[in-house]
Amino acid sequence: VQLQASGGGLVQAGGSLRLSCAASGRTFSSYEMGWFRQAPGKEREFVALISASGGSTSYADSVKGRFTVSRNNAQNTVWLQMNSLNAEDTAVYYCAAAYYSTEYDYARPETYGYWGQGTQVTVSS
Repeated sequence: VQLQASGGGLVQAGGSLRLSCAASGRTFSSYEMGWFRQAPGKEREFVALISASGGSTSYADSVKGRFTVSRNNAQNTVWLQMNSLNAEDTAVYYCAAAYYSTEYDYARPETYGYWGQGTQVTVSS
């Protein structure tokens, strides 16, 4: 599967952005989809996960209650709605795809075999 992330930009603190990740291929609905972010000088960190069916989601504590992940398998797209943004949310955001396994830790970047190219989110304070 090929992934294309978009929707990043410059936003003021307290504002909102919605990121999109468009997937190619007919097996999108087979993948668990994750969002990660990486700030300058920091490691890539988990942000959110949505199950292949869209029935289950999980979030990093730092974004819980502010970010919402969703998907539409018919449109081969996953979104990350980001509200109440603050300067600490500034990073390059990546979408990623992985197969399902009960043995996988989906908070680890190594779990994902497919990555989008990243989209920059900058929050000004």
